[in-house]
Amino acid sequence: DRDGDLKADDQQVLFSGISGAQHDHGIHAFVLGPDGRLYFNFGNEGKQLQDAHGKPVIDVAGNEVASQRQPYQEGMVFRCHLDGSHVETLGWNFRNNWELAVDSFGTIWQSDNDDDGNRGVRINYVMEFGNYGFKDEMTGAGWQVQRTNWHDEIPLRHWHLNDPGVVPNLLQTGAGSPTGIAVYEGSLLPERFHGQLIHCDAGPNVCRAYLTQPQGAGYSAEISNILVGEEEKWFRPSDICVAPDGSLLVADWFDPGVGGHQMGDLERGRIFRVTPTGHQGYHVPDVDFTSPDGAVRALQSPNLATRAVAIRALLAQGPQAEDALLALSKHDDARLRARAFWLLVQLPERGPHYVDRAIADADTRIRLLGIRAARMLDLPIEPLVEQLAHDPDPAVRRECLIAIRPRTSDRAAELWSVLASQYDGQDRWYLEALGIAAYNKWDSCLDKWQELVKQDWRSKAARDIIWRSRGKRTPELLVKIIADENTAEDQKPRYFRSFDFLSGPEKEQALQSLLLQ
Repeated sequence: DRDGDLKADDQQVLFSGISGAQHDHGIHAFVLGPDGRLYFNFGNEGKQLQDAHGKPVIDVAGNEVASQRQPYQEGMVFRCHLDGSHVETLGWNFRNNWELAVDSFGTIWQSDNDDDGNRGVRINYVMEFGNYGFKDEMTGAGWQVQRTNWHDEIPLRHWHLNDPGVVPNLLQTGAGSPTGIAVYEGSLLPERFHGQLIHCDAGPNVCRAYLTQPQGAGYSAEISNILVGEEEKWFRPSDICVAPDGSLLVADWFDPGVGGHQMGDLERGRIFRVTPTGHQGYHVPDVDFTSPDGAVRALQSPNLATRAVAIRALLAQGPQAEDALLALSKHDDARLRARAFWLLVQLPERGPHYVDRAIADADTRIRLLGIRAARMLDLPIEPLVEQLAHDPDPAVRRECLIAIRPRTSDRAAELWSVLASQYDGQDRWYLEALGIAAYNKWDSCLDKWQELVKQDWRSKAARDIIWRSRGKRTPELLVKIIADENTAEDQKPRYFRSFDFLSGPEKEQALQSLLLQ
């Protein structure tokens, strides 16, 4: 909008061919991440992604972005450059993921809706390159189809959570119709909401916060309601954003029903503003994007739109902005430091220097950012992972695993084995990160790991890794576990289920040997 008339001066098509037009499970929104890249998702009616000319998009991993189990299916999460290039498929096998949010450290969050009526609405931390279990990974079968070792509870069975290769859910919230989501990075609301997820669910007429805490390589969360339609059942919160002063703006779709692509009230809707009790006024700070100091001040805004303009301005200013960004990178608030680091690493010829500073930071979240930034810049990953392979925080080691996923070198397999040896036998997030990292190199990873752990395959941690693995050795190792006298009978279905994710003569030979025992 160069002339200030609040209308776009021109329109550029980034993607086409997305199915689910005017469908609840289609595409809804793009957001700008702190790295200056676009993040977006679509539900299971989106089906595929095509470029502006109608050609199938081939993502950075070399895969066609289409729901055909090669390897993607159902709803997906994406990242790309501002011009629509360099598409990455970051997660898949969701059902109705409406919108996503990216915090200042680059962590991605979203919600997903169950098959209606099954009390399985979920909140997800999107561990990159993960499968999220709406359909069977191998066959595409729905959750109702009988399978070995399925969960007794339908809300958990719904997401195939007992299957190897499914990333766990952060939280399941019961029945609902989840919609817009944001990360609150302001300071006006009480401190318990700072840095937390704020989410709308139109079904139960509620706007909530999910108060998250790190837990191993993942997170835990609890619910704190903000707005509840106790008396007004037409309250249908559909989106949430943070205003420039740090208050919340909640869009109310206002309708008698929800879902089914229906609307009963075509005329009315409301926007609520949420502030602490007793707060007065609404002040939008002046911003100046033309100077480095002014743009850095704007970068500290709690409002995403303001930060988005600041990010683009600072990237355009390049080396002139380094001093101002460097000052911000020393701020007491880790979120503000993170925003500075994302831009410092993109300065010409300065990326490696600031990545090194980030991975040496005392704050786990900044170290996570450093690994993510190194991937963004396509820096050598193995030396970086070697530095962090024994980091005391499992979240950092998780991020190391994600970073080595595309690497096929012997050194990558060795690093995987070092990281695998630190799995505690309890942390499902870490176990799934191991699986994500070993994709397309399971054989070399298992070889290096077995060299490291020797014959210690009977431990709980080793059995979990074997259960999750997809190597040529896996069937033989599964048979050893199943036949072992120390394996409880009620645990055997778990290991038999793992065979469903394997193929090849090794599987057939292993099963035949089991029959002969």
